[in-house]
Amino acid sequence: MAVGVALGLFAPGFAQQLGPVSNIFLRLIRSIIAPLLFGTLVSGIAGAGDLKRMGRIGIKTLAYFEVVTTLALFLGLGAVNLVRPGDGVPIARAAAETAIPQNRTSASDLIEHIFPTSMIDAMARNDVLQVVVFSFLFGAACAGIGAKAAPVVSFCSALAEVMFLFTRYVMYLAPFGVGAALAVTVGSKGAGVLFGLGKLIATMYAAQALFVFVILGAVVALFRIPAAAFYRAVREPFAIAFSTASSEAALPLALENMERFGVPKHIVGFVLPTGYSFNLDGTTLYLSLASVFVAQAAGVHLSFGEQLLMMLTLMLTSKGVAGVPRAALVILAGTLTTFRLPVEGISILLGVDALLDMARTSVNVVGNCLASAVVARWEGYSPGTADEQTHAQP
Repeated sequence: MAVGVALGLFAPGFAQQLGPVSNIFLRLIRSIIAPLLFGTLVSGIAGAGDLKRMGRIGIKTLAYFEVVTTLALFLGLGAVNLVRPGDGVPIARAAAETAIPQNRTSASDLIEHIFPTSMIDAMARNDVLQVVVFSFLFGAACAGIGAKAAPVVSFCSALAEVMFLFTRYVMYLAPFGVGAALAVTVGSKGAGVLFGLGKLIATMYAAQALFVFVILGAVVALFRIPAAAFYRAVREPFAIAFSTASSEAALPLALENMERFGVPKHIVGFVLPTGYSFNLDGTTLYLSLASVFVAQAAGVHLSFGEQLLMMLTLMLTSKGVAGVPRAALVILAGTLTTFRLPVEGISILLGVDALLDMARTSVNVVGNCLASAVVARWEGYSPGTADEQTHAQP
């Protein structure tokens, strides 16, 4: 990461040519996700054998997601009202709308999108939620058939192990991939990307750190998750997510590390991918902070009631959009329009979105890793107590 920043600052021309290195690493990572999820979920669910228990796990998972993302929203709201980073920031009347994908998704469209028309198509697009739904039903069918499905379950279990080793091979490229990603970002945008809008960036990073150490720290203490062992499990996925600003890049290693941490395969295979659509802690915190930031920059006073209504809107619209390009900006554009705030304010955020995205993406990964450990503890397992084992068994 340090070398990437240095190359971007002192050799920007060369740094901008490193894009293919970063892209190759990300493409290899994305090639892992669908087969790894399919193998892990099917073998885990079929091995668990108790479909009633999987339904219980799903309810607990969604309940936990809702509580934690709500806390993230209100923490962002509190931080932006306390620091007021938008005061004095002029809104340039730029055509921000042309830079933002204008997706409008209704609730019915979102529900329909969860269910795949083709597993092959869902895998080709890396639609995580559709892959999870298909794999969940496929695993449930294998569990229902019983012994006749043993060859299929055995194949899926072997597939998951192969993809874990495949991931380890790809991770040898990680230092080059993350270094190149940072070099391209700094080289193309200049040193200003590191220092522009410093008050907003500092507020964002401070709020994200507060969320991790206070809220997630309280969850660790409440559910008696071994903190040192959990840190060892999440530090590599966190670093990859932070440096690449890609949740997908961190997912394979997060799955492997949390399984090694002691979270049963059927839990980690369900909770982590589902969290990528429903438990975006870092993104929801950013959305509450960014929306009020634009209002402050535009000189628009929002009452406490209006801010609460905005938080409710963000809580609903931030679910299930992880596959949308620049999803946070899409959601933010829709929210600003709903509350008659100038969408042009997004043009200010675009200049430093790379830095903001690094923070929110890495916190998303940590939050989802912790969610899998919490659900495992809730189900009576003891993650972290056998940290050195190769893979936990349900």
